[in-house]
Amino acid sequence: MTLSITGGCACGAIRYACRAAPVAMLSCHCLDCQRSSGAPFASGIVVAAADTEVTGSPRTYTVPGHSGGRTTRSFCGECGTPLFTRGEVVPDFMSIRYPTLDDASAFKPAVDIWTSRAQPWVCLAPDIPHFPESPE
Repeated sequence: MTLSITGGCACGAIRYACRAAPVAMLSCHCLDCQRSSGAPFASGIVVAAADTEVTGSPRTYTVPGHSGGRTTRSFCGECGTPLFTRGEVVPDFMSIRYPTLDDASAFKPAVDIWTSRAQPWVCLAPDIPHFPESPE
């Protein structure tokens, strides 16, 4: 992935740009990611929050995380596109949802987390590590 990561929601009300390379690319199979994405897992890139600029005003909601800390998810209040996830446990980082990238062609998850919650019909990539929970 290039050093300039850009993207936004489906309707264009929210845009973002990150000026640094991702820290990680992953897919999370926890139940909260399943519910918030409307899919069997959520894929995203982890970036430093300080390197990311957001234009527009995403709506948020917060839920208790598995670690005991709170997890805040951001989405577009106009079209509903899920955009970002931030947690109290690692507040300096955020996850950007992969489908919102302007150029998603370089997205390649390097790890699957919370595979203990993966739906039994999901085929996990055999060539990347799988963690039954989050490797914090």
